[in-house]
Amino acid sequence: MSASGEKRIVIYCLILVAATLAFYNPLVHNQFTDFDDSVYILKNSQVQTGLTWQTFKWSFTTFHAGYWHPVTWLSHALDCEIFKLNPAGHHYVNLLLHAANAVLLFLLLWRATGLSWPSLIVSAIFALHPINVESVAWVAERKNVLSMFFFLLAMHAYDRYARSGSRYFYGWVTVLFALGLMAKPQIVTLPFVLLLWDYWPLQRIRLSQMDASQSASPADAAASCSFGFLVLEKLPLFVLAAADSVITVIAQRAGSAVRSAAEVPVSARLQNAVVSYLRYVEKICWPSRLAPLYPHPGNSLPRSEVVAATALLLLISALVLYFHDRRYLLVGWFWFLGTLVPMIGIITVGEQSMADRFAYIPCIGLLFAVVWTLNDWISHARTEAPQTRIPRAALGAAALLVIIASGCLTYRQLNYWRDDETLWRYTLNVTERNYMAHDNLALALAKQGRSDEAVAEFRAAKALHKYPPAQVLELAWYEQRVGHPEDAIEECNSILSDVRNHDIQLQAATWTELGQAHLQLHHYDQAGESYQHALRLSPENETALVGSGVLALRQDQPDEAVTQLAHAAKVDPSPVNFLLLAQSLRQAGRSAEADKAAAQARKISPDLSQPQMAAAQLLSVAGLMPQ
Repeated sequence: MSASGEKRIVIYCLILVAATLAFYNPLVHNQFTDFDDSVYILKNSQVQTGLTWQTFKWSFTTFHAGYWHPVTWLSHALDCEIFKLNPAGHHYVNLLLHAANAVLLFLLLWRATGLSWPSLIVSAIFALHPINVESVAWVAERKNVLSMFFFLLAMHAYDRYARSGSRYFYGWVTVLFALGLMAKPQIVTLPFVLLLWDYWPLQRIRLSQMDASQSASPADAAASCSFGFLVLEKLPLFVLAAADSVITVIAQRAGSAVRSAAEVPVSARLQNAVVSYLRYVEKICWPSRLAPLYPHPGNSLPRSEVVAATALLLLISALVLYFHDRRYLLVGWFWFLGTLVPMIGIITVGEQSMADRFAYIPCIGLLFAVVWTLNDWISHARTEAPQTRIPRAALGAAALLVIIASGCLTYRQLNYWRDDETLWRYTLNVTERNYMAHDNLALALAKQGRSDEAVAEFRAAKALHKYPPAQVLELAWYEQRVGHPEDAIEECNSILSDVRNHDIQLQAATWTELGQAHLQLHHYDQAGESYQHALRLSPENETALVGSGVLALRQDQPDEAVTQLAHAAKVDPSPVNFLLLAQSLRQAGRSAEADKAAAQARKISPDLSQPQMAAAQLLSVAGLMPQ
């Protein structure tokens, strides 16, 4: 290539980076979200310690968050080492990786096809398409942009290998693929993508009937090979993909992320997969009502919708095969279909039916299929009917308009990720019956101390979804703590009335929470009965022991109170429990022992102001005064 040509390519790369940074600028003002950012960073002590040997060992041995992705953990640890918990730094690293991916995609397409303008258009739309906002704006999705980075580097190495036959470059393909898998297993389909890449644009596959009309590619120097040889050539990559798939399934089962056939039947998974494929096409072509979480429809999809989606997918596939001389159509369409397979929901993980982040790699196939089709059509029109050809300026303006429109939509979409409340209110506005959005909005409001609003959202979520008893108990705990004991009692009774609930510890915890709610309402007899039920199931239940002891003091039974509170102090030797024990001992006339209990409280906490306030609050609920 001439010096001027190289300079032009460098300029294109700089334009891509500048446009990406400009349209994504609002990102630096966004906060962390509780939508997995807590799991990955905010409440992850291992990651927050930075790049230490202990963090390195943990990264390679943990299935935390339902994944085995040590490279992702180490990248977050590096962020914490540099930026601490400043969200702007973490966001910007995601953005820089996304910009790098856009440049790598441009260089990959340009080197493989020799066409700079179509390559630039595909890469610019990819960089600014709003469906990719989720992958960039969500810090916890570092794994998405990072795995894509290694995916594209591996494809670059494969391009060099295909042209030279050098084992050195094949070694780099393997290493980069392994690193990508250790960032996120979504790139597990890379060996299949490389087979498509052999078909077009590299044209390495030797067919029985070669299409003589196919235009030459810059990779024609590479020797054509049989399909069997090309599959065998990628055997090490298939082995890596299979091994990582097994590890991923184990990790997700360890994290209880995989939903069983009882929860989501196989028929419902297949129906959702077919419909989701078309919904992804729709979101890529017309990116409206994008959301961080699309509720799974279960068995509620209309049969007509499933049949229509199946028919349309088969029709598109048939047309692609019919126009086999346009190889980019076949490669683009099957790139889209194939790279979505691991995320399409056959193995259902989580509560979503689909997710924008899953389209990060698949959308590339559709983009270059469309752009190359238009490029061929324009070239053909210029050759066959030069009098009707469209001016270059008009074509450039049309492409620029699409790119700028994508950028503007991305700019707007980024603002919805500003904070938790904004994100989930927006999600509720663009989706229907989304109990997870209600639930997440409730958590965001609770964190701000807006208890009544949070409870309303919790109830809206519960009305749409049958929560497991443990989560219902969490709701009861929250409602009791924010001053809604009647609602907490209702939640607890619903758990205890469930005949399928055979979890003894859960029943004990529920009776305890029921006792706390009755105590708050001054229903002392019901509270005492509830605590006794809890202690029969779990004699070491510290909260029930304290509650029973305080109620015994109220009933002027100091000896019983001493027994219960001494047991509680043994289970949990906290200053509050020793202060309550001291009061019960004084009431029983055992002053010397009371002084010892008070001294033990001071030994644990030299400043007793907070424990004394907590003990006084417990006594006041039972109508008692501290002594």
